[in-house]
Amino acid sequence: MGRYHIAVLPGDGIGPEVMKAAIRVLNGAVSFINGPQLEFAEHPIGANHYRRSGEILPDAVLQNCREADAVLLSAIGLTDVRLPDGTEVQPQIMVGLRRALDLYAAIRPIKLYSGAPSPLKKIGPGINFIVLRENTEGLFASFGGGSIVPNRVATDTMVVSRAGTERIVEFAFRLAKRRKGRPLDGRRTVTCVDKSNVFRSFAFFRSIFYEVASRHPDVTAESTYVDAMSLYLLQHPWAYDVLVMENMFGDILSDLGAGLVGGLGLGPSAEIGENHGLFQPSHGSAPQLAGQNVANPLAMILSGSMMLNWLGERNDDKAAIGAGQLIESAVAQVIKERKMLTPDLGGKAGTKEVGAAILHAIESGRLPQE
Repeated sequence: MGRYHIAVLPGDGIGPEVMKAAIRVLNGAVSFINGPQLEFAEHPIGANHYRRSGEILPDAVLQNCREADAVLLSAIGLTDVRLPDGTEVQPQIMVGLRRALDLYAAIRPIKLYSGAPSPLKKIGPGINFIVLRENTEGLFASFGGGSIVPNRVATDTMVVSRAGTERIVEFAFRLAKRRKGRPLDGRRTVTCVDKSNVFRSFAFFRSIFYEVASRHPDVTAESTYVDAMSLYLLQHPWAYDVLVMENMFGDILSDLGAGLVGGLGLGPSAEIGENHGLFQPSHGSAPQLAGQNVANPLAMILSGSMMLNWLGERNDDKAAIGAGQLIESAVAQVIKERKMLTPDLGGKAGTKEVGAAILHAIESGRLPQE
């Protein structure tokens, strides 16, 4: 039986509330199947911590994240807490964690669960794809740098390296092989999303994509311009499986994708490196909702499910994988029944009640069949 040390970063606003619900579900799931032991250690980080201490990314917290088996991070950032230059603290924390832990692959699952609201009138055979962002290069590589002539000119630089592109594309094909393929026809497919008709950096990205694709003949490789993809995802999202792209494009398309399947409250994410994994909801800290028991905890809970799956695959721990799958199945059942949903999903339940409903679904065996 595995034993995993989890660094917990509760964050700001609704962050602590949804984190508490997620940990309750995680503990309940592993206990129900007599699975791995999870040891949670909470550490202060976020805008509130910066306001109190003046620390952005404390060395002790960073060291604990390095030593942990996984990092579970909730929503961070407050718009009224800013650095002397006027920018928010949140980007400094997130980019700092990504760089320190070399979290080069950002995974954003876009999955429409039965019962979840979608703005699309037609959903075809379903929506279930991954937006995979290269997480350390692209336009975000200029964070903290760039050039500026006050009130006259500002520039940032796009960075696309062979090594960085190869490893994210290789990750994409390995990910596709573990999935069931696109909903349209079950074909395992990786789609390169770029702007290679205009920019040399993206032409370089696409050329490396096809080099890597040639090593994976059992997975279909295709490519699409990012502007066209924003249209295609609205017209036929069931035609996609794994989308791999530069950082900024992934940042944009992942939110578009979340809008198709119920919003960011159903948007989990994982940021993965060779030696570390960080898991967090895609949504913000929503301080206006803090303390009211109305925040949707499902993205945080699903991020915990992704964490268990990653730990299980990394350590050949079938019980951890089973617990992760159990949590996702319970979430799917609660959404399908539509009795215990938060207001953003059209329900009247609170944060605590939704977490309790998921635990009840686990313990009662009321889970959907694949």
